[in-house]
Amino acid sequence: MIIKSPIQLRQYQQLAALSTQILDQLRQAIKPGVTPLTIDALAEQLCKQHQVQATFKGVKGKKGPYQHTTCISVNDTVVHGIPNEQAFVKGDLVKVDFGIKNNQLTTDHCFTVGVAELSTADKKLVKTTKKAVQAAVKLAKVGQTTGDLGHAIETMVNQAGFKVIKEFVGHGIGQQLHESPQLPAFGNPGQGETLKPGMVLCIEAQVVAGNGQVYFTDDGWSVKTQDGSKAAMFEYMAVVRKSRPLLLTKTLNWPIITNSS
Repeated sequence: MIIKSPIQLRQYQQLAALSTQILDQLRQAIKPGVTPLTIDALAEQLCKQHQVQATFKGVKGKKGPYQHTTCISVNDTVVHGIPNEQAFVKGDLVKVDFGIKNNQLTTDHCFTVGVAELSTADKKLVKTTKKAVQAAVKLAKVGQTTGDLGHAIETMVNQAGFKVIKEFVGHGIGQQLHESPQLPAFGNPGQGETLKPGMVLCIEAQVVAGNGQVYFTDDGWSVKTQDGSKAAMFEYMAVVRKSRPLLLTKTLNWPIITNSS
Protein backbone atom coordinates (compact mmCIF):
# COMPACT_ATOMS: atom_id res chain seq x y z
CA MET A 1 0.00 0.00 0.00
CA ILE A 2 1.07 3.56 -0.69
CA ILE A 3 -0.42 6.26 1.53
CA LYS A 4 -1.78 9.03 -0.65
CA SER A 5 -3.22 11.64 1.71
CA PRO A 6 -2.66 13.18 5.16
CA ILE A 7 -6.06 11.88 6.24
CA GLN A 8 -5.15 8.31 5.32
CA LEU A 9 -1.83 8.67 7.13
CA ARG A 10 -3.60 9.92 10.27
CA GLN A 11 -6.00 6.98 10.14
CA TYR A 12 -3.08 4.56 9.91
CA GLN A 13 -1.21 6.24 12.76
CA GLN A 14 -4.32 6.00 14.96
CA LEU A 15 -4.87 2.33 14.15
CA ALA A 16 -1.20 1.49 14.72
CA ALA A 17 -1.27 3.37 18.02
CA LEU A 18 -4.30 1.36 19.15
CA SER A 19 -2.77 -1.97 18.15
CA THR A 20 0.48 -1.07 19.92
CA GLN A 21 -1.52 -0.10 23.02
CA ILE A 22 -3.22 -3.51 23.00
CA LEU A 23 0.13 -5.20 22.41
CA ASP A 24 1.54 -3.44 25.47
CA GLN A 25 -1.32 -4.75 27.60
CA LEU A 26 -0.53 -8.24 26.37
CA ARG A 27 3.15 -7.76 27.21
CA GLN A 28 2.35 -6.64 30.75
CA ALA A 29 0.17 -9.72 31.28
CA ILE A 30 3.00 -12.16 30.50
CA LYS A 31 4.18 -13.61 33.83
CA PRO A 32 5.19 -16.99 35.25
CA GLY A 33 2.11 -19.20 35.55
CA VAL A 34 0.13 -17.38 32.86
CA THR A 35 -0.65 -19.35 29.70
CA PRO A 36 -0.46 -18.28 26.05
CA LEU A 37 -4.19 -19.02 25.77
CA THR A 38 -4.85 -16.49 28.54
CA ILE A 39 -2.89 -13.86 26.62
CA ASP A 40 -4.79 -14.74 23.45
CA ALA A 41 -8.14 -14.43 25.25
CA LEU A 42 -7.09 -11.01 26.54
CA ALA A 43 -6.21 -9.95 23.00
CA GLU A 44 -9.63 -11.10 21.76
CA GLN A 45 -11.35 -9.23 24.60
CA LEU A 46 -9.46 -6.02 23.81
CA CYS A 47 -10.26 -6.28 20.11
CA LYS A 48 -13.97 -6.56 20.93
CA GLN A 49 -13.71 -3.70 23.41
CA HIS A 50 -12.21 -1.42 20.75
CA GLN A 51 -14.48 -2.77 17.99
CA VAL A 52 -11.68 -3.92 15.70
CA GLN A 53 -10.92 -7.22 14.01
CA ALA A 54 -7.86 -9.35 14.71
CA THR A 55 -5.53 -9.46 11.70
CA PHE A 56 -4.62 -13.13 11.98
CA LYS A 57 -7.98 -14.72 12.74
CA GLY A 58 -9.22 -16.48 9.62
CA VAL A 59 -5.94 -16.38 7.70
CA LYS A 60 -5.82 -19.45 5.46
CA GLY A 61 -3.32 -22.19 6.26
CA LYS A 62 -2.49 -25.77 5.27
CA LYS A 63 -5.00 -27.17 7.75
CA GLY A 64 -7.71 -24.54 7.52
CA PRO A 65 -8.09 -20.95 8.72
CA TYR A 66 -6.20 -19.69 11.76
CA GLN A 67 -8.44 -19.75 14.84
CA HIS A 68 -6.66 -17.39 17.23
CA THR A 69 -6.13 -13.66 17.72
CA THR A 70 -2.37 -13.85 18.34
CA CYS A 71 0.59 -15.98 17.42
CA ILE A 72 2.61 -16.76 20.55
CA SER A 73 5.90 -18.55 19.99
CA VAL A 74 7.91 -19.72 23.00
CA ASN A 75 11.63 -20.61 23.11
CA ASP A 76 12.46 -22.87 20.13
CA THR A 77 9.19 -22.05 18.36
CA VAL A 78 10.36 -19.46 15.86
CA VAL A 79 7.13 -18.08 14.44
CA HIS A 80 3.37 -18.72 14.06
CA GLY A 81 3.05 -20.49 17.40
CA ILE A 82 -0.53 -21.43 18.31
CA PRO A 83 -1.49 -20.28 21.83
CA ASN A 84 -1.73 -23.25 24.20
CA GLU A 85 -2.20 -24.10 27.88
CA GLN A 86 1.47 -24.57 28.77
CA ALA A 87 2.15 -21.91 31.42
CA PHE A 88 5.11 -19.56 31.06
CA VAL A 89 8.04 -20.19 33.40
CA LYS A 90 10.95 -17.98 34.34
CA GLY A 91 13.49 -17.75 31.56
CA ASP A 92 11.05 -18.45 28.71
CA LEU A 93 11.61 -16.42 25.54
CA VAL A 94 8.19 -15.33 24.29
CA LYS A 95 7.38 -13.86 20.88
CA VAL A 96 3.96 -12.21 20.52
CA ASP A 97 2.78 -11.43 16.99
CA PHE A 98 -0.45 -9.40 16.73
CA GLY A 99 -2.33 -6.94 14.59
CA ILE A 100 -5.78 -5.46 13.97
CA LYS A 101 -7.96 -4.41 11.04
CA ASN A 102 -10.33 -1.48 10.73
CA ASN A 103 -11.51 0.88 7.98
CA GLN A 104 -9.73 -1.23 5.33
CA LEU A 105 -6.37 -0.80 7.06
CA THR A 106 -4.27 -3.54 8.66
CA THR A 107 -1.52 -3.62 11.30
CA ASP A 108 1.05 -6.27 12.20
CA HIS A 109 3.67 -6.08 14.97
CA CYS A 110 5.82 -8.49 16.97
CA PHE A 111 7.99 -8.25 20.09
CA THR A 112 10.10 -10.70 22.09
CA VAL A 113 10.29 -10.67 25.86
CA GLY A 114 11.88 -12.82 28.55
CA VAL A 115 9.66 -14.07 31.38
CA ALA A 116 10.96 -12.54 34.63
CA GLU A 117 14.59 -13.30 33.78
CA LEU A 118 16.88 -14.15 30.88
CA SER A 119 20.22 -15.88 30.58
CA THR A 120 23.15 -13.85 29.29
CA ALA A 121 23.01 -15.74 25.98
CA ASP A 122 19.29 -15.11 25.55
CA LYS A 123 19.69 -11.41 26.37
CA LYS A 124 22.27 -11.16 23.60
CA LEU A 125 19.95 -12.92 21.16
CA VAL A 126 17.01 -10.62 21.93
CA LYS A 127 19.07 -7.42 21.92
CA THR A 128 20.78 -8.35 18.66
CA THR A 129 17.49 -9.11 16.93
CA LYS A 130 15.90 -5.89 18.13
CA LYS A 131 18.87 -3.73 17.11
CA ALA A 132 19.15 -5.42 13.71
CA VAL A 133 15.52 -4.80 12.82
CA GLN A 134 15.74 -1.23 14.09
CA ALA A 135 18.80 -0.68 11.89
CA ALA A 136 16.76 -1.78 8.88
CA VAL A 137 13.86 0.47 9.87
CA LYS A 138 16.16 3.49 9.74
CA LEU A 139 16.86 2.66 6.09
CA ALA A 140 13.18 2.69 5.08
CA LYS A 141 13.65 5.83 2.99
CA VAL A 142 12.90 6.76 -0.59
CA GLY A 143 15.52 5.37 -2.96
CA GLN A 144 16.79 2.62 -0.67
CA THR A 145 16.21 -0.98 -1.74
CA THR A 146 14.82 -4.04 -0.04
CA GLY A 147 18.33 -5.50 -0.32
CA ASP A 148 19.71 -2.57 1.69
CA LEU A 149 17.36 -3.35 4.56
CA GLY A 150 17.99 -7.09 4.48
CA HIS A 151 21.74 -6.60 4.32
CA ALA A 152 21.65 -4.38 7.41
CA ILE A 153 19.80 -7.05 9.39
CA GLU A 154 21.87 -10.02 8.28
CA THR A 155 25.20 -8.24 8.77
CA MET A 156 24.45 -7.32 12.38
CA VAL A 157 23.02 -10.76 13.16
CA ASN A 158 25.98 -12.63 11.66
CA GLN A 159 28.50 -10.42 13.44
CA ALA A 160 26.88 -11.41 16.74
CA GLY A 161 27.18 -15.10 15.91
CA PHE A 162 23.51 -15.75 15.15
CA LYS A 163 21.54 -16.63 12.02
CA VAL A 164 18.48 -15.15 10.33
CA ILE A 165 15.72 -17.51 9.24
CA LYS A 166 15.36 -17.17 5.48
CA GLU A 167 12.07 -19.03 5.02
CA PHE A 168 10.00 -16.03 6.20
CA VAL A 169 10.17 -12.40 5.14
CA GLY A 170 8.87 -8.97 5.98
CA HIS A 171 6.30 -7.43 3.69
CA GLY A 172 4.26 -4.51 2.58
CA ILE A 173 0.92 -4.05 4.33
CA GLY A 174 -2.26 -2.05 3.82
CA GLN A 175 -5.70 -3.32 2.94
CA GLN A 176 -4.26 -6.84 3.14
CA LEU A 177 -1.86 -8.40 5.64
CA HIS A 178 0.71 -9.39 3.04
CA GLU A 179 1.33 -7.00 0.16
CA SER A 180 4.37 -6.16 -1.95
CA PRO A 181 7.24 -5.67 -1.59
CA GLN A 182 8.74 -8.70 0.09
CA LEU A 183 11.39 -7.75 2.66
CA PRO A 184 13.84 -10.59 3.37
CA ALA A 185 16.05 -10.27 6.47
CA PHE A 186 19.03 -10.81 4.19
CA GLY A 187 20.24 -9.46 0.87
CA ASN A 188 22.77 -7.35 -0.98
CA PRO A 189 23.01 -3.55 -0.99
CA GLY A 190 21.38 -1.93 -4.00
CA GLN A 191 19.46 -5.04 -5.00
CA GLY A 192 15.76 -5.80 -4.78
CA GLU A 193 12.84 -3.41 -5.09
CA THR A 194 13.39 0.34 -4.71
CA LEU A 195 11.35 1.94 -1.93
CA LYS A 196 8.81 4.59 -2.90
CA PRO A 197 7.32 7.42 -0.82
CA GLY A 198 4.26 6.41 1.20
CA MET A 199 4.94 2.67 1.16
CA VAL A 200 3.81 0.97 4.38
CA LEU A 201 6.23 -1.77 5.41
CA CYS A 202 6.44 -4.50 8.02
CA ILE A 203 10.16 -4.92 8.68
CA GLU A 204 10.89 -8.10 10.59
CA ALA A 205 13.41 -10.82 11.32
CA GLN A 206 13.42 -14.18 13.02
CA VAL A 207 16.87 -14.84 14.50
CA VAL A 208 18.13 -18.08 16.03
CA ALA A 209 21.08 -19.07 18.18
CA GLY A 210 21.57 -22.41 16.42
CA ASN A 211 22.18 -23.65 12.89
CA GLY A 212 19.16 -21.95 11.32
CA GLN A 213 17.35 -25.12 10.26
CA VAL A 214 13.60 -25.14 10.97
CA TYR A 215 10.56 -27.37 10.47
CA PHE A 216 6.77 -27.13 10.58
CA THR A 217 5.05 -29.01 13.39
CA ASP A 218 2.00 -31.22 12.88
CA ASP A 219 -0.37 -28.36 13.70
CA GLY A 220 0.46 -26.85 10.30
CA TRP A 221 1.39 -23.44 11.71
CA SER A 222 4.13 -23.55 14.34
CA VAL A 223 7.72 -23.45 13.09
CA LYS A 224 10.49 -24.77 15.36
CA THR A 225 14.27 -24.97 15.22
CA GLN A 226 15.55 -28.43 14.39
CA ASP A 227 18.33 -28.26 16.97
CA GLY A 228 16.10 -26.90 19.76
CA SER A 229 17.87 -23.54 19.89
CA LYS A 230 15.89 -20.48 20.95
CA ALA A 231 14.61 -17.80 18.60
CA ALA A 232 13.78 -14.11 18.84
CA MET A 233 11.63 -11.96 16.56
CA PHE A 234 10.77 -8.30 16.18
CA GLU A 235 8.51 -6.66 13.61
CA TYR A 236 8.06 -2.94 13.13
CA MET A 237 5.70 -1.04 10.85
CA ALA A 238 7.08 2.03 9.10
CA VAL A 239 6.04 4.43 6.35
CA VAL A 240 8.69 5.20 3.73
CA ARG A 241 9.53 8.90 3.49
CA LYS A 242 12.27 10.95 1.85
CA SER A 243 14.34 12.12 4.82
CA ARG A 244 13.53 9.52 7.48
CA PRO A 245 10.88 6.82 7.92
CA LEU A 246 7.78 7.33 10.00
CA LEU A 247 7.65 4.62 12.66
CA LEU A 248 4.17 3.23 13.34
CA THR A 249 5.22 0.61 15.90
CA LYS A 250 6.11 2.67 18.98
CA THR A 251 7.68 -0.12 21.03
CA LEU A 252 11.38 0.76 20.81
CA ASN A 253 11.84 1.38 24.53
CA TRP A 254 9.94 -1.62 25.84
CA PRO A 255 12.03 -3.71 28.25
CA ILE A 256 13.12 -7.16 27.09
CA ILE A 257 12.24 -8.78 30.42
CA THR A 258 8.80 -8.85 32.05
CA ASN A 259 8.01 -7.93 35.63
CA SER A 260 7.54 -11.16 37.58
CA SER A 261 5.06 -9.67 40.08
